Amino acid sequence: MAVLGRDDILYYLNGGNDEELYAIADGLREESFGREVYLRAIVEFSNICNKKCNYCGLRAPNSKVSRYRMEVDSIIDSARLAAEAGARTIVLQSGDDFNYSPGQVEEIILGIKESYDVAVTLSLGDRSAGEYEHWFNCGADRCLLKLETTAPDIYKKIRCGENYHQRIELLRSLQDIGYEVGSGIIVGLPDYTLEQLADDLLFLSALDLDMIAAGPFIPHPDTPFSSAETSDIELSYRFTALARMLNPLSNIPATSALDSFDSKGREKGLQRGCNVIMPSVTPAAKRKDYNIYPGKNAISVDVADTISRAEELVRALGFVPSASKGSSRRMNNV
Repeated sequence: MAVLGRDDILYYLNGGNDEELYAIADGLREESFGREVYLRAIVEFSNICNKKCNYCGLRAPNSKVSRYRMEVDSIIDSARLAAEAGARTIVLQSGDDFNYSPGQVEEIILGIKESYDVAVTLSLGDRSAGEYEHWFNCGADRCLLKLETTAPDIYKKIRCGENYHQRIELLRSLQDIGYEVGSGIIVGLPDYTLEQLADDLLFLSALDLDMIAAGPFIPHPDTPFSSAETSDIELSYRFTALARMLNPLSNIPATSALDSFDSKGREKGLQRGCNVIMPSVTPAAKRKDYNIYPGKNAISVDVADTISRAEELVRALGFVPSASKGSSRRMNNV
């Protein structure tokens, strides 16, 4: 881990020396992962959510969303298509949709794991620690639980009264259960300062995470933040590069949100310390409705084409699409 103080972080976040920052981050990625890039195929199986988060297009009060909820068999089938196309990790993601019982989630996990040699990641929001422990025992490998900010007062504001400390408690419970755990923040939230962003970076690094994600803030027109200023994409690149410096063995994705700013956004992310991309394999007819931010899932192609396009992007940069599940180097120290 690089030794970076808060002043050093602020220097880089302010654009003090981007060339140096990105070169160091790229070198650390190369040292930890070689030329391999991990592909995580995401099945966004429900866009129904009971939360009211001010930044998210899927927020419960948004009546303009065309809502959907996939059947268990359809979710397993989407995972099957992704696995057969070469994906070695399947991410099961939804809004906070409690319509799915613990037994149904178990059925999905078992349906995938019994047929394919893949890792299963859960991104299901505020389910109980007991449920997550049950699903771990069913074979789920990883969990993603985003914080969006590590400032409790801002968390409460942007997530409309949700309890930050309960979220942190759940994240720590996931680590205790044995999951590989990922979390992250949104870069450039309204009225956010660079000092707060530096604190986010230090806090996330102290959590000893297996994956750290940070995407730029993009205001959604159907949310209370519709008129807020769009984030500076360069700030997102700097944040993930600094995350690489502080967490050389953690998996860090080049998020799809980068491409909403720049057609080569994810490519630049991979060249600046990131080692993961996460293509959506949600059925084409539903993909555009998983609209967390403008531009999300704007292109609908079939699953095989989605995976092959991701692999082509990786190869075009001189990287290698990994044939492994991409297990945590930090956890396994390999």
